Amino acid sequence: MSFSGMLNKLQGQPESYEKKSLYRFGRTLGAGTYGIVREADSPQGKCAVKIILKKNVRGNEQMVYDELELLQKLNYPNIVHFRDWFESRDKYYIVTELATGGELFDRICEYGKFTEKDASQTIRQILGAVHYLHDRNIVHRDLKPENLLYLTSDSQSSLVLADFGIAKMLEHSSDVLTSMAGSFGYAAPEVMLKEGHGKPADMWSMGVITYTLLCGYSPFRSENLPDLIEECRGGHVQFHSRYWGGVSEDAKDFIKTLLNPDQNSRATAEEALEHRWLKGDTATDYNLLPEIKAYMARARLRRGIEIIKLANRIEALKMQEDDEDDEDESISKGDLPSNAGEAAKQAVHGNKNTNDLSSTFPSLSVTDPSGGVGDTKEGDGEGSGSLPGGTRKKRSLSRIARGAIFREVVLAKVREMKQEQETKNVEREAIARAEAGNHQ
Repeated sequence: MSFSGMLNKLQGQPESYEKKSLYRFGRTLGAGTYGIVREADSPQGKCAVKIILKKNVRGNEQMVYDELELLQKLNYPNIVHFRDWFESRDKYYIVTELATGGELFDRICEYGKFTEKDASQTIRQILGAVHYLHDRNIVHRDLKPENLLYLTSDSQSSLVLADFGIAKMLEHSSDVLTSMAGSFGYAAPEVMLKEGHGKPADMWSMGVITYTLLCGYSPFRSENLPDLIEECRGGHVQFHSRYWGGVSEDAKDFIKTLLNPDQNSRATAEEALEHRWLKGDTATDYNLLPEIKAYMARARLRRGIEIIKLANRIEALKMQEDDEDDEDESISKGDLPSNAGEAAKQAVHGNKNTNDLSSTFPSLSVTDPSGGVGDTKEGDGEGSGSLPGGTRKKRSLSRIARGAIFREVVLAKVREMKQEQETKNVEREAIARAEAGNHQ
């Protein structure tokens, strides 16, 4: 055993922790419920490292092991490749290929032209990856444009499917999953109703992605869960002539085979790959770019608060940490004020305006962090421990960041709790309807 290995063992670090010295961590790429994703340099070149805080998955460690097992079994050109993994006392590190070419829709907006024929070949690439997964009894469960990334900035770069955090491997092809999973607007009706779902749920998501790619808006536009469920269950997909006039009938037929509310009648990945539209012969040269750019503008507005929340969290990481080891810690729920959940509960049950919580919770009234944070230099407060002014500035910035994060966490919890309430109401109504039908 090497000296560093012996030292790690004395410090209570797992054996695999020694691998961490091979990685030089860079910028934060994103943040989520369980941790963050950071860019890193490794002996094999640049990579992405997903850092999961163990305290955030306590009791659910199996989900991390499942993701690791699943990623190691995948080897397909249009699926992000697994590189390595290791752990420390308090974190898991999952290393994957780094996709630097940008998200699907962002990249398309950089093109001078994007036709229906281009769209059919793009969908074919994604569907090939989905078919590969389904052939191995794997359900991705979170197919959406944000998880479709170009590997490089090269114009001929392949598109890769990423984020297998909630993917599941079925023991048998006919097995069903019952937990609520996926993203609002892309989840199949059977997922939202907890009726039991499997591979067909991914095909529904593919239908939503295809529809959006061709016209620049979603086929289902309800903004709350009960209405969205009713809209999806009805399965009435409209092709408005203003946006669909230049799109082929084959494209519309392809979408209809996927957006079928009956999961047993929905096209499988294998069947969809055989559809005439994906061969590209009947797809038109109609330019979809204006509609896609309009969609991106609307999507950016909707995602505004999420972007602000992420920016605040990343700024807090930059300001509060003295070394890179702690950087991924500060995103932990445990490091945020403990009364965030209680504050959210009061806001929900007290019917407060969730867009302005400052009157409800005075402690949330913080200065706009953009004023001070944007002017902060990386070296502020460093090497000046004996200077009261520099120390105070660093502490003040940290307080501002924590206050901003707290406010965003409260808002996120409010939205989450309201969503849960809506889900429960829908479930109660569904059970009541089923019982009423049985008594008739």
